[in-house]
Parts: sequence; structure tokens; C-alpha cells
Amino acid sequence: MPSFEHRVPASLTGLVAGIEGYDFRLPADAVHHGLPSRRVTVIVAFDEPLDCGWADGRDRSGYWALAGGLHTRPAHIHTHGHQHGIQLSLTPLGARRLLGVPASALGGTIAGHEGLPGGVPGWLRDRLQEASWPERFRLLDAHLAGLAAREPGGLIHDDLRRAWAAIVRSGGGIAIARLASELGRSRRWLSGHFAAEFGVSPKELARVVRFERSRALLGAGRPPAEVAQASGYADQPHLNREWRALAGFTPTQLAANFPIVQDDPAGAARG
Repeated sequence: MPSFEHRVPASLTGLVAGIEGYDFRLPADAVHHGLPSRRVTVIVAFDEPLDCGWADGRDRSGYWALAGGLHTRPAHIHTHGHQHGIQLSLTPLGARRLLGVPASALGGTIAGHEGLPGGVPGWLRDRLQEASWPERFRLLDAHLAGLAAREPGGLIHDDLRRAWAAIVRSGGGIAIARLASELGRSRRWLSGHFAAEFGVSPKELARVVRFERSRALLGAGRPPAEVAQASGYADQPHLNREWRALAGFTPTQLAANFPIVQDDPAGAARG
């Protein structure tokens, strides 16, 4: 199952966290799981549309190009034996600059590109479909650099950027009341403006950051009880409850049979 990781060019630093091409041959009934992440996910499908929806079956549809915002529930990608395309992981600022919308416009949703001011238009997807992998990445880099060079359609408030960075830096462990106080803001102001920009509340982002870290540590072979403590959970049962809520299964079940389509888990461990 080949994948093709591409180095993000300097012109996209701070906007794009990862670019990866893939061409997977899988059992016809395989289902990939898209798990909560602090990144906005963009996928461009080749050969056939991506069959994607939430784990409960809602909003399932076929997408040639989709954008998924921050969320606290799993998505399912029904592979039908083959997956072929490119996946981008965008920062919230990248959503603004490259998709033309704040991350909140996509929060908790799976959306096609048709209604977005930016992203990957149909004509480019057609060119990418026909190109070799090196040419695909060259075309995509040039297109994204052009989008990034446009006049910014709005900036992220400094206090919201600081709040985001503090939550990530703390591994999701900082108290939201303390964070608001350090910023000189009320908790109500912070929660409302944060959700309006990013599509999740500060508390929800903290949950996602803890989950990402636990996933990275479990992937590195650390035992669940140790991972729970290192990731800020009260104990292993707390870890299991959060995994059921955010992923739809426990860490033990993940190790057994749940393939993941996601950004680099090692990056989550590094914060």
C-alpha cells in the first residue's frame, strides 16, 4: 500500500502541516477511520469519489475533493478496495488563507469544495489525476503558493492564537479559566470567540490534543495505563471512555483492526 509523503515547501510554512499522496489496495469492505485532530483535512480523490460520512451514517456522500473541519467524532471512509489521492493537513490559518474560510466554517462538517473560495478546483483535480506523482506535487505546491500569496481575507486574533498555542503546548492540560485570566479575558469571551474562529471550544480542543498525544504514544508501543498518565487522563478507564467518545472504539480495539487515515501521529506527540 504505497504512500508518498511530500515535504511542505517553505512558502506554505504555518499553513500546511503535511502533504501525502496515497494509492492503497485494500479488502473491498475495508473502512478507514478519520479521527479527531487539530488539523483541517483536505482530500483530493483520484479514480473514483471518496465515499465518506460520519460513523453514525449521517452526511455520507461521494466527494472528489472534500474539506473536513475540527470535530469530536469519527468519520468513516468506505474504501471499496481502492483509495487513491492526496491528503493535506492544514492549520487554522491555512484554512483561512488556502480555503478562504475560517476553520469554524467547516467545524464538525464534511464539505465538498464547490462552495469554498479556495481549495482545489475541479480543473486542477483533473490535471492532478493525469500527472505523475512528482508532477502532482509540483502542480499542487504552485497552486497553494498562489492562494497563500493573495491578500489575506482576515487574520486570527492574537489572543486566540495565543490560546491555541497554550492549549497545544500544555498537551491539553491547561485550565481554561487560568488561560482566560492569563490573556486578560473572561472565560465567556475566550470560549465564544475561540469557537467562532476554530469551530471547537477551548475545552474541546484540549480533549482533541490529549487524544492525539495518547494516540501517538500508543502507536509507539507504550502500555495504555502509562499512556493515560502521560496524556493527562485520570486513569486508564478515563482514557477508554474518551476514546469511545472521540474514536468510537478503545485503544485495544484500535491495535486489533481499525486502520486510520490521519495526520502524522509523531507530530502530535511533539505538539
